[in-house]
Amino acid sequence: MRLVPWRPDDLSRRLDDVVAVYGEAMGYRAELLEARRGYIATHLRRPGFRAVATLGTDGRLAGFGYGYLSAPGQWWHDQVFGALTDEQRKLWFPDCFEVVELHVRPAAQGHGLGARQLSGLLGMADGATTLLSTPEADERTSRAWRLYRRFGFVDVLRDFYFPGDDRAFAVLGRELPLDRPAR
Repeated sequence: MRLVPWRPDDLSRRLDDVVAVYGEAMGYRAELLEARRGYIATHLRRPGFRAVATLGTDGRLAGFGYGYLSAPGQWWHDQVFGALTDEQRKLWFPDCFEVVELHVRPAAQGHGLGARQLSGLLGMADGATTLLSTPEADERTSRAWRLYRRFGFVDVLRDFYFPGDDRAFAVLGRELPLDRPAR
């Protein structure tokens, strides 16, 4: 397996594979995946877009991650920004890289791919802070949660519900660059 940086056109060319990995990792229904395809295509044009992919020796996509600079007018930014206090907004949002997606095919999980992807992605990221959202889960048993905690992500917002999703999410954050200690 090798980790490679992706430009927007790289991700666009492999959009079918990206959506398939996303669907496998998140367990989402096919109709939701079609909607995600459109969202992902619009994300490619956002300022500060960065992406990584993990490819097998056969070129098969095992995982991917991407993000961009968070800004007013973006759906996720506006949802989270509106739920935070003024102090939190000043702390996290002035220069924030949003980790939008970070996924590994379930069959490839447990081998450090997610950690390599997150490290590679955040190593390329612009911004002084980074934020992401993840479904609420048992931190002791969730691979995603253990990964984010190992990388120094702290709680910013817990038990948050995005419109259209009946699951509770946590918003986690840390300072950048990675070699800077977490808050």
